[in-house]
Amino acid sequence: MCAISGGLNAQSKPKITLDEFFNSVSFDDVKLSPDGDSVLIATEKADWEQQIYRKELWLYHISGAPGTLVQLTQSGRDKEAQWSPDGKWIAFLSERKPPVGKDADASGDEEKSDDKDAQIYLISPAGGEAFAITSGGEEVHAFGWSADGKAIYFATREPWSKQQTDDHKKDWKDVQRYRGDERGDVIYRLELEGALARHAALGSREVPDEEKDSAVTAGAAPIARTRLRIDQIASAHDGKRLAYLSNSVSQRQERADDIEIYVVDLAGEAGEATHAEVTSAEAKPAEIVPRRLTHNEAVEENLQWAPDDRHILFQVNLGSVEKKYEDAQPRLYWVDAESGAVQRWFADFQGEVVKYAAVPDGSVLCACRVGTEVQIYSQANPTASMIKREEWAGTYSDPVAAPHSGRIAFVYSATERPSEVYVADGPEKMASAQPITSFNKLFTERELAKAKPYRWTSKDGTAIEGMLMYPPGQFEAKNLPMFVLIHGGPQDADGNHFEADWYVWDRLAANDGWLVFEPNYRGSTGYGDKFALAVSPKAFSGPGLDILTGVDALVKAGIADASHLAVGGYSYGGYMTNWLITQTTRFRAAVTGAGGVENVADWGNDDSTFDDAWFLGGAPWEKRDRYDSEAAIFEIDKVRTPTHMVAGGEDVRVPTLESYLLDRALHQLNVPSELLIFPGEGHELDKNPWHGKIKVREELKWLEKYGGVGEAK
Repeated sequence: MCAISGGLNAQSKPKITLDEFFNSVSFDDVKLSPDGDSVLIATEKADWEQQIYRKELWLYHISGAPGTLVQLTQSGRDKEAQWSPDGKWIAFLSERKPPVGKDADASGDEEKSDDKDAQIYLISPAGGEAFAITSGGEEVHAFGWSADGKAIYFATREPWSKQQTDDHKKDWKDVQRYRGDERGDVIYRLELEGALARHAALGSREVPDEEKDSAVTAGAAPIARTRLRIDQIASAHDGKRLAYLSNSVSQRQERADDIEIYVVDLAGEAGEATHAEVTSAEAKPAEIVPRRLTHNEAVEENLQWAPDDRHILFQVNLGSVEKKYEDAQPRLYWVDAESGAVQRWFADFQGEVVKYAAVPDGSVLCACRVGTEVQIYSQANPTASMIKREEWAGTYSDPVAAPHSGRIAFVYSATERPSEVYVADGPEKMASAQPITSFNKLFTERELAKAKPYRWTSKDGTAIEGMLMYPPGQFEAKNLPMFVLIHGGPQDADGNHFEADWYVWDRLAANDGWLVFEPNYRGSTGYGDKFALAVSPKAFSGPGLDILTGVDALVKAGIADASHLAVGGYSYGGYMTNWLITQTTRFRAAVTGAGGVENVADWGNDDSTFDDAWFLGGAPWEKRDRYDSEAAIFEIDKVRTPTHMVAGGEDVRVPTLESYLLDRALHQLNVPSELLIFPGEGHELDKNPWHGKIKVREELKWLEKYGGVGEAK
């Protein structure tokens, strides 16, 4: 195992502070260059002055001793980067304001730009300034390189002419036609040679007004259209096909057939592409009718062409490929691009396929969850035996393989080892992988909480597991005050991993003296499909019993102090918190975020209607009694627990109205409570880092004030 920690004795290390905790760096993506000699790393970190989460791109060059890590972009708004097939360019999406010319400073006023429409930028891995190759009034939804690297395919909303835009404004003023204004997407092909020539010709001159005002990028040729939105584009390695993943235009999951995989057949009978440039203002290009491949009730994601150029790999995290909609554990499949036949990978695996990577030899690497561990497995083909790779205990994420090299890269962490990026010379050499980043080194210089799995039996005899995180210096101590921190999802699980953000702040609670109990209630992943499916139709009362029997077991074992119990969670964890405080008065304090208290309005307002109805066994008019019996609001008069609430002002996943409803009820019942609304935030609280920091700061204060444990922040 490679060394991570410094040489300081654990007893001499200070505890992590609130400020240090929220200066952690997370990794959004990792990609190896085609030759495997460079690693592209996408990071995210709080910028307190600009009040944004900075999204930056870094490049690690493996050759040399030692390797070198350089910052590639500095705008703070760069994401979803992709290597060109020849490794000469890196394309990415950015919401920065396009500079007026190639000599403009890419790190200046862009951070303050009001232009939030993502466009495609190019940068050389050798360095230099990035420059935009798309423009116009429509945001780029998705993009992908052509197989030969000579073009980029990208999707935007169907553009309107100036006349159409003017007519719409004249007729409708500022009225929003909720469904009437919906428009599908167009896939364009942009030749790289032409884009580079336009950039060179522009020099330092300002972009012409006609290009600024145009809804379509100059030189881009439309090749296909769809009534839906396009979320991802992937080109086959032989260049003959293009696959894309569709979504509803509103991005609300209302119809299963809005979210499917399509193929655009680029090669004609003579083997030449059927796309064509527009030759005149009147002429239309030859466009291709997309061919739908999948027909199911699943939410597909993470498309990747297999090396055989015939199959498309994809994950399913919600819904079902084989039957009517249900939320089993996330799975991996591939679909035959010709016949549409679907086959499942890792079919005999009892846990969750978290992430995967296609390997050049045709095999697949899987970061797979079993219980509290996420380890790397491989499979040569869908019917072959699985191989567990020799690794360290903990959590592996974002595995990626180089197209023309045996190297792999991944992110690794454990409860006492902060997340960093690692590189190995192959799947069989995982145990000798080396870290190539040290963004979170500070955490190795602080005394961190120790954790271990904990198992108990629920009231109906079901075996349940979770994690116990102890206050620093008190590992396996007895009679500790206990804070029950409930994960969201419910398709998720707490385990042997490292996280430091507003959503997972168990280490800060442990620093304040709490034993943090993180239960993997039924509905969690990593324990088999039967366990995951058992959350329905008793969506809250079932998991609620799992959690309360776990609390009882810890109290009975003398591990937890029954007189100092608190509870909290966000999203589904917020739902569970709201439910539990109606079922028991044992908790002295509660902190809940983005959690519902009723089910009908939540079903009708959020963006994931599929799983809402599945959780409760049907639509509101089909299962009215269950929508009521599993709703905290109808038992809210039993609540005596002082409750702190938070919500994003523009949350759609769990509509903010649910938090207002809970606040109104507690206020009328004279239960001590407080509600914080974060303006401009959706469900993820990913706009302003101060919001997440203030959230946790105030939750810790609440636990101290009413739970009797902690230190004022």
